[in-house]
Amino acid sequence: MFIHNFQRVLSGDTSSGFTDPAEVLSGETQPVKAVGNMKLAAADSQFRKDFEKSEFSLVMLTSGKYRELQEIFFFTPITGFVSDHYDIKKGHYGVDIVAKTNEPVKCVADGTVVMASWTQDSGHVIAIQHRNNLMSIYKHNAGLLKKVGNFVNAGDIISIVGNSGEMTDGPHLHFEMWYNGNSLNPEDFVTF
Repeated sequence: MFIHNFQRVLSGDTSSGFTDPAEVLSGETQPVKAVGNMKLAAADSQFRKDFEKSEFSLVMLTSGKYRELQEIFFFTPITGFVSDHYDIKKGHYGVDIVAKTNEPVKCVADGTVVMASWTQDSGHVIAIQHRNNLMSIYKHNAGLLKKVGNFVNAGDIISIVGNSGEMTDGPHLHFEMWYNGNSLNPEDFVTF
């Protein structure tokens, strides 16, 4: 009886006529009566519409442009404190996490190394391509432990925190996330 009722609910049938399984087991078979025709007040209906459009709505998280990313568990690349937050207006497309020198940097998700190089501004940089068109970038490292083409698992150590490049002011990791060619705020997906 429970499975039958459950199948009815899943198919969208929420009308009266459900039978309480406890009553069936005790020998009494009386259908549960409908509670009535509940209607929302106009203010409640408007609140619901506004909430469904907000960033907190489960509907938005599962059907929005980042739906694919909700399926990925992200590891923390390094434990420390965020000294500079993501700010697209300043051209800061990631977060800076201050950590001790020579701390290991971990990959946030499974992927393939697509860049492992030195740049004048960012020093030792490693970039990893993940599934669903997601890329993570780790800058200002003291050294890189993976090469282009290496597959890395989430949580693997890929580099060592450093102070390399001209655009640094102490040992830290500059961490960026890009999805479909657009920068993301890493703090929306990763806990530091």
